[in-house]
Amino acid sequence: MKLRQVKEILNADEILINDQKVLERELSQGFSSDLMSDALALVDDGEKTLFLTGLVNNQTLRTAEMLDIDIIVFVRNKVPDVQMIEMAKSLSINILSTSYTMYEACGRLYQGGLHND
Repeated sequence: MKLRQVKEILNADEILINDQKVLERELSQGFSSDLMSDALALVDDGEKTLFLTGLVNNQTLRTAEMLDIDIIVFVRNKVPDVQMIEMAKSLSINILSTSYTMYEACGRLYQGGLHND
């Protein structure tokens, strides 16, 4: 599934897109958690992973960086502050935000065709 489709399915706002070409990137799996330790233990291919979380802090960005994840969707209308956006920009991490809960966002993405390969 392309990130552009994710954005449409989740009716997500672009908080930070470092390069518009990223919207055409193909994602093959999604991972959702507010526990960064789970992400570190369970994500195996960050480059093709869409990361959904409600945890809006620098630890989320550091975890994404360690896993080579460069697309984060914050759920429940969570929006990072200016400092976090600047940090994400420096790490080349793209950020979207959706009003859906994590449960509903994951369900919509699964229904839309994002199945972990």
